[in-house]
Amino acid sequence: MAKFKCQNKPKIQNSKKKLTFVICALNLFLILCFDICHSVSAQDIKQPDVAGGFYPDNPEELSQMIDGFLSAANPQSPAGEIFALICPHAGYGFSGRIAAFGYKLIKDKPYKTVIVIGPSHQFSFGAVSIYPKGAFRTPLGDLEIDEEFSAKLLDKTKEVYFQPQAFEKEHSLEVQLPFLQKTLKDFKIVPIVMGDCTLEVCKKLAGLLKNAIGERKDVLVIVSTDMYHGYDYEEADAVDKDTLACLKAMDAEKLYYGLREDKFQLCGGFGTVATLFLSKELGHEKLLVLGHTNSALVTGKMEKGTWTVGYASCVIDQPEGEVPMLNHEQRKKLLEIARKSIQTYLETGKRLELKESDPLFTKEMGTFVTLRQNEDLRGCIGNLVGTEPLYLTIRDMAIEAATGDPRFAQVTPEELKNITIEISVLSPMKRIQSADEIELGKHGVLVKRGFQSGVFLPQVATETGWSKEEFLSNLCAQKAGLPALAWKEKNTEIYSFTAEVFSETEY
Repeated sequence: MAKFKCQNKPKIQNSKKKLTFVICALNLFLILCFDICHSVSAQDIKQPDVAGGFYPDNPEELSQMIDGFLSAANPQSPAGEIFALICPHAGYGFSGRIAAFGYKLIKDKPYKTVIVIGPSHQFSFGAVSIYPKGAFRTPLGDLEIDEEFSAKLLDKTKEVYFQPQAFEKEHSLEVQLPFLQKTLKDFKIVPIVMGDCTLEVCKKLAGLLKNAIGERKDVLVIVSTDMYHGYDYEEADAVDKDTLACLKAMDAEKLYYGLREDKFQLCGGFGTVATLFLSKELGHEKLLVLGHTNSALVTGKMEKGTWTVGYASCVIDQPEGEVPMLNHEQRKKLLEIARKSIQTYLETGKRLELKESDPLFTKEMGTFVTLRQNEDLRGCIGNLVGTEPLYLTIRDMAIEAATGDPRFAQVTPEELKNITIEISVLSPMKRIQSADEIELGKHGVLVKRGFQSGVFLPQVATETGWSKEEFLSNLCAQKAGLPALAWKEKNTEIYSFTAEVFSETEY
């Protein structure tokens, strides 16, 4: 037994030595892995470039400064949910007060992804750069990149990719981040820098963003841009006024070409153009200017020859209850169907063969097609209640408006090129008990007694300037062949409806 024990003792010692070696090796491996992982993580953090310059690098001082801006801001509140902000990106001493107007409106809102679009000031290129992963650091902490969202944008087209140099020493994105950190919680960012882009590239970016957003309602867009840059205070005021008017009209193409021709000035103009396209595509068609100033007003130096930069804060939203049925592309498509239908019928006498798969186009909805020549009515025919898919109803009503309105001669092929087409897509009819329920400019009205009836579209009230009594009296007398005051009598049925109205003049 003693011999047996003696023979096994060295084996036990050897096993302990081997175990100790394995544990040490494992610990060393884990330490190396941690160091490697930590190193990669550190490389993925974009360090701030302008902290201590454009804004304080001391966290407490920075936090207090932004709190002061937000406390002083008293912006007009939009009616609905905010989809995008247009914010300045100068040093906080110049533009922080105006930037706070927009950021105060989003405070504590439940956004999960914030897309920040800025111009490239340091690197010259003609494309769009998307930051793919990691985080952006500010004195207030790190903001994580929404890698999944960024991946949906990257490398889908040759003009949109990751160009690291576009983010080096770029302040336009960075100055927005502390404001976001002070107003939102639990969100990720998608940093985008745009170079000298064509209109087509702006549209492509808008399309990519639209597809990536999908049906989400928790995405916010921040457009980072200053306005006028120059040496003339009076010119600054005039140019910014024209630029803001274009923004309020949300005319993306007019803005783009106006920027190219120097009629308008926005250093982040191409990001603004892309955002206007995107907003309208998603049904956000109202832009509100919250505040505007310039560096001359901020400093009190309003002499000619002093460098002046304009700053504005704007919000894009869509008031609740006014979300359109049809987006920009759907409206454009239906207008194209209407024109092509008329043209085909006038040239061949045959109805245009069509097949559309858009789910909204296949719904049965009432619609009117109106033709105008030099702003004068040239034909208007429609169905109050849909009896076939919307796109086919529009085809047929367009043909009828051009050839079957008894008030006018048939439109000729030569006339068609000078005619503007307008489409009104109707909501279901609602029986009302009193004219008090009618809102002029919003509601269309049908009056009916026995076999006699007449209808006015909502835009009739706007175009004529009639009062409600004039509107209803003319409807009864002119359209229904009833006494003018028949709408006041109990045996007259009154129905209201709304209409989504769009015209070729918009496109």
